[in-house]
Parts: sequence; structure tokens; C-alpha cells
Amino acid sequence: MREIVVISGKGGTGKTSVTAAFAHLAENAVICDLDVDAPDLHLLLDPHVVREESFHSGNEAVIDREKCIGCGTCLDMCRFGAVEASDGEYRVDPLRCEGCKVCVAFCPEGAIDFPSRHCGTRYVSDTRFGPMVHAQLFPGQENSGRLVSELKKEARRLAGEMGRDLIVCDGSPGIGCPVISSLSQANLAVIVTEPSPSGLHDLERVAALCEHFRIKVAVIVNKHDLNAGHTASIEDLCRRKGYALAGRLPHDTVVTEAMVARKAVTELEAEDFGRRVKDAWTVIQGLLNAH
Repeated sequence: MREIVVISGKGGTGKTSVTAAFAHLAENAVICDLDVDAPDLHLLLDPHVVREESFHSGNEAVIDREKCIGCGTCLDMCRFGAVEASDGEYRVDPLRCEGCKVCVAFCPEGAIDFPSRHCGTRYVSDTRFGPMVHAQLFPGQENSGRLVSELKKEARRLAGEMGRDLIVCDGSPGIGCPVISSLSQANLAVIVTEPSPSGLHDLERVAALCEHFRIKVAVIVNKHDLNAGHTASIEDLCRRKGYALAGRLPHDTVVTEAMVARKAVTELEAEDFGRRVKDAWTVIQGLLNAH
């Protein structure tokens, strides 16, 4: 079983559009959206949910008003400003609660419960390109790295169960915890970048992260024709570091047209752009086979 993760050093480079195109071109694959904080691959693939599960991680304090005597100990002990008092009644703001449990430990009446925190929802869906595993964290929730790990585990289970030999993942932008989790057990990281100073800088950072975890790197330069000088700098970086340059994609309004139509760009009649994406996919398949 092989796994590719499409990532980017910064948001807005076209990572999800490229992933959707690869999902269309791939055969016998499981699709996985690992950008759990702000997922959007489902907008292009229009999945039909077949299984939905709550994601719980950590705990939060909840005051039982029937047991609370209004002593204010929890208000005094909380260092995160999560406990609020109004008209003699105390409550915990779930967005401020850090789950440290100090109020639970010091409440003289044992009036504070500590249930697990409902952080989001995970899904297994069907799409026109195959099965898809995805999730959505609630705003302000943490532990995205753990949720990403659970999604990857589910994708591998599905792939084994259904006899599929490839997992195509849409990762998060940046170099944070969810990106690190998404790279776990990946065979190839496909980094989508753009020809700009920030594009080059963030490419260097995320490629260095991949090197640290010994993940092979392939680079796709999106909108390469907007700045020939920065494109040349990116290509020079690839030569010096030994990164595979999988392709150069031009600036083309067909990408926006595909978004509006909720389709992968390779599903539309986009001869030049579609051909370039297919060429990049051929390079990536070659890299996977050589792994």
C-alpha cells in the first residue's frame, strides 16, 4: 500500500485543487482529507456520507448547579478565566476551559463534572472517485494531530479491506502538528507552491520538515507563469536539494470554473492545464513505483 500527501508551505497555493485532480486520475485509491481545521476537498468531490462518528479528545469542566453552593473556589482557582459568575450562579465557558481539572480537584462539594470534550465529527463517505475519509473540528478545538492520525488509520483500514493500493491525502498548509501527523507513514510528499517570496520561503520550511522525517519530496509550481524569476529560484532549490520537480501549472481561469462547478479541474475540457496535471501525475506515479 502506498500513500501520497499533498501539502503546501502556505495556504492558497492550489493544494486542494491539485488533490482533487489526482483523486480523479488515480485508480483504486482511497481519498483522505487531513485538513481537519478547514477542510474543503468535500466541496469538489460532493461526498455522500455513509458513516458519521463524534470525535472526543480531552475533557472540560461542567458545574452541576444542583450541587453548587456558590463558594467561588472554582472562580478563584481557575487561571484561564473560564469560570464566570452571574447572579450568584457559576458556569464554565467551554471555549476558555483548558481541561486542567484544578476546579474539579478543589471543589469542596464535588459539584464539577469532567466529561470528555466533543471536539468534532469524522466521516466515511462515498464519492465519484472512490471512498473518502474526512472530518471537521469545531472552531477553537485542539488535538488536530490526533484526529489526523485517526483518519489515516481509518484510510489504511479501508484500503486493506477494499483491496485498494493507494491513499491520496489532502494535507494541511504550514508545518504544524496536523502536517507532522499527515506525513506519518507517507511514501511521498507532493508540495504545491507558487512563484513568490513567501512561496519560496514556505516551500523551504515544509520541505525541510519532510527531509527531517525522511519523506521523499516532489514539487509542483502552480501559476508558474506569473513570475519567471521566482519560478527559476524554486527550480534551482529543487536541483540543489534533490527534490523532484513534478510539474509547472500555468495560471488558468479553468481552475476557478472547476471550483464553481464543484468538480476536479481534470473533469473539465481544459486541454493545456489538464495535460500538465496528467503529466505531473505520471511523474508522481513514477516516483511512487521507484520507492
